[in-house]
Amino acid sequence: MQARLPIGTFINMATVTIGSLLGMYLQNSFPPNINAIIFQAIGLGTILIGMQMSFKIPDGYLLILIFSLIGGGILGELIHLDVFFQNTSEWLKNSLHISNEKFTEGLITAFLLFCIGSMTIVGAIEEGISGKRELLMVKSLLDGVTSIAFASTYGIGVLFSILPMLLFQGGMTVLAVQLQHIFTEKIIAMISAVGGMLIIGIAINLLQLGTINIENLLPSLILAVVFTAIYERFQK
Repeated sequence: MQARLPIGTFINMATVTIGSLLGMYLQNSFPPNINAIIFQAIGLGTILIGMQMSFKIPDGYLLILIFSLIGGGILGELIHLDVFFQNTSEWLKNSLHISNEKFTEGLITAFLLFCIGSMTIVGAIEEGISGKRELLMVKSLLDGVTSIAFASTYGIGVLFSILPMLLFQGGMTVLAVQLQHIFTEKIIAMISAVGGMLIIGIAINLLQLGTINIENLLPSLILAVVFTAIYERFQK
């Protein structure tokens, strides 16, 4: 089967771009006290999003989620993933003369929100195999609206999330035939659950309730796939 162009992802990138630009415009339109309360409201909403995703964890897979987070955190610390993201962010900011302090945080937050979930994976693979884009169209609309709110808080970093979206979501569409055998129902659910936990961590940082090193926890998403695949194999 010939690989399909990720048209759904291109549309998704367009809606996030429009929403982000609108959000950044609104960000500069409000006085500091309004921006502060919006900041808090976004934090509370982020907790809810993370909880909804986390509740998708299949029965009996809680330990896998915990071990994925622990192992991913250790791996991220060993390879200093946070330093890599910080250096890359600084290079990009300096190259494009961006002064936004929340650039990296905004990019990672938006990537997790827009790209880590069942709708992303199922929609991208469905488009790649059958050409159906209905799910990605719905996702594009939701992401466009969400990007308005998050860009008003995080700024231009949300806009730049279209780059990893192209690589991750678009890449899955192009490689759909190969990936459909990897992303089983349980694996998709586990990716959503671990991603939800990371999003809750983002909300904790956003509301200044603590400091969670989200960058170094990102390998948890990969370990969730590996551990779930091993567990499923032993169950057969």
